[in-house]
Order: sequence, then structure tokens, then C-alpha cells
Amino acid sequence: MNEANQNQIEKVVDLAAPVSRVWRALTDHEEFGQWFKVRLDGPFEVGVMTTGQTTYPGHEHVKWVSMTEQLEHEKLFVFSWPPSAIDPDTDYEDNARVTVEFRLEPSEKGTRLTITESGFLQFPESKRLEALRSNKEGWDIQAQNVAAYVAG
Repeated sequence: MNEANQNQIEKVVDLAAPVSRVWRALTDHEEFGQWFKVRLDGPFEVGVMTTGQTTYPGHEHVKWVSMTEQLEHEKLFVFSWPPSAIDPDTDYEDNARVTVEFRLEPSEKGTRLTITESGFLQFPESKRLEALRSNKEGWDIQAQNVAAYVAG
């Protein structure tokens, strides 16, 4: 696996819902929490830390900490999280961040959602592939969750 493949995950999903509906499901913290299975303490606001508690079965011990980086209405939602959230045994730089980007485009079906998560090269090589594999599986599940949520 080359270095570029070890740095990011990309998932494209076509959703049977209008862009406005998908945008609300992604950026309203209560709706996001329903399909992502996390209880967030407050809304997503650019430059503001969002905290909460994962409610996904088997992962309830994981605290949610993210920084909202960008909100471009009905087009782009970007947040970042510290790699120490899933790898507390490694010392990371204070500014180490993994970035998640949701890009929305109208499509024939409704909305094409491109999810990109990048920044995995910050993980030690011994842990990187496991973090990539785990998060790729997670995004496969979350793509199904959001598709079902906005279709319902």
C-alpha cells in the first residue's frame, strides 16, 4: 500500500434525498447523533469544539471531541478530531488532527455524498493500517446509516 493510500479513506454514496435533507442530517447535531450514534453536547459551529459521548454499541467508552472547520451551506461540512481519541497510548503533537469532509452534490437520485477522512499518516506505522481498516469499516456502516435515515 503506498503512502497516499495510507493517509485517507474516501466513500461515495448516492442518497435518495434532496441536498437540503442530507445537509440537515449532517449538520444538525441532534440529527447527526441519531444516525451516527453519538450524543453531542451542542451544535456544530465553525471554530468551536463539539463534545459528546458515543452511543454506538460496543463503543460507548469513546468520548466525542471534534472541531468544526467548515460549514459551506448545503455543499461542504468539515470537522477534525485528535488521533489520541482512538489511540490514547501514543503521544501526538498538540495540533495533530484527522479531518472528515462531507461534500454534497445534487444527483439524479437526490444527493451524491462524498465522505473523505484524512490524516492517517500521523498514526505510528504499527497502528496506521488498523486505524484505516477500522475507520473504513466504520464509514461503510455510517454511509448505510445516513442513507436509511434520510430516506425514512
